[in-house]
Amino acid sequence: MAILRGGQPLPLFGFFRRLLGGDRAFRQAIATVTGRTPSNARLYTLAFTHASAVRQTEQGKHLSNERLEFLGDAILGAVVAEYLFRKFPYEPEGFLTEIRSRIVNRESMNQMALKLGLDKLVQLDPAQNRAARSRSVNGNALEALVGAVYLDHGYTAARRFVLARLIRPFVDVKALTSTTTNFKSKLIEWAQRKGKALRYEHSGEQRPGGVMEFSVTVFIEDEAVASGMGLSKKQAEQTAAERALATLGM
Repeated sequence: MAILRGGQPLPLFGFFRRLLGGDRAFRQAIATVTGRTPSNARLYTLAFTHASAVRQTEQGKHLSNERLEFLGDAILGAVVAEYLFRKFPYEPEGFLTEIRSRIVNRESMNQMALKLGLDKLVQLDPAQNRAARSRSVNGNALEALVGAVYLDHGYTAARRFVLARLIRPFVDVKALTSTTTNFKSKLIEWAQRKGKALRYEHSGEQRPGGVMEFSVTVFIEDEAVASGMGLSKKQAEQTAAERALATLGM
């Protein structure tokens, strides 16, 4: 029952009513993205909470999406591995590993997250600049969302979400398997033909679970042309080279 003051609801009541409305809108947004209504909305709130938006608890842990990201990354990798294993029954392990890495690499996940509109749901410190967002924040949130679906509804639902809402709408597996995978060699050949100086600059940062994520920028004649990210220097170099070739119109 509403608490009244002079016949009007107290401001606090209005605040809780607005909060409830926001919760309903958030649940609807999650249902639209995942295809299932959340049972535990707090999991999804956590999935979209970047570490920069929360303070450390007394136990020394952050109430952020980092742990869910770690879990979701593992679930995502397992689902994609099984999908490729069944789709390509006669291809060797190296082929399957290469295609999986190209599907679940950081930039691919970031693009999927943006296409799903997850950037509208991510909560982070306003001081985080646009470059930081584009680099990893949204892709990390997508992996955390996979983890949240798994904990909320189980592996079968998480698998269905990955395949039906991520892989089939956004990943052209046929194109991935038919394009040249050694983009670095192709870029080196181009630079040699043109007489251009080519170099790569590397950096790395630690992800949840102690995994290193590498960032590589391609320079041609000391001009930054493209950047890429990956869980190994080789993968990051290949991604950066692929984007550099696209920039060069190749």
